[in-house]
Amino acid sequence: MSPATEAGGVRAVVEILARALTDRPDAVKVIESQHKGTTLVELYVAPGELGRVIGRQGRTAAALRTLAATAGEKEGKTVTLEIRDTPYIGT
Repeated sequence: MSPATEAGGVRAVVEILARALTDRPDAVKVIESQHKGTTLVELYVAPGELGRVIGRQGRTAAALRTLAATAGEKEGKTVTLEIRDTPYIGT
């Protein structure tokens, strides 16, 4: 089992990768929730960082979604990744 899987699975994988991609890793927030049998992972980044996370022609976002889905498969989950540019405000 990888360290990311031990530390929280899909959420940890997405968070580690997003922090590596952005200039403001402290502004990255990842929220995992369940909706109708699907795991929804919401990735929030600072407004100026959205382009870095999406990448050219959406390739980086597609890769993130693929990695999240693969990490979810290992846990028996169906995963959807949503990338949002509005920073999450809350605790």
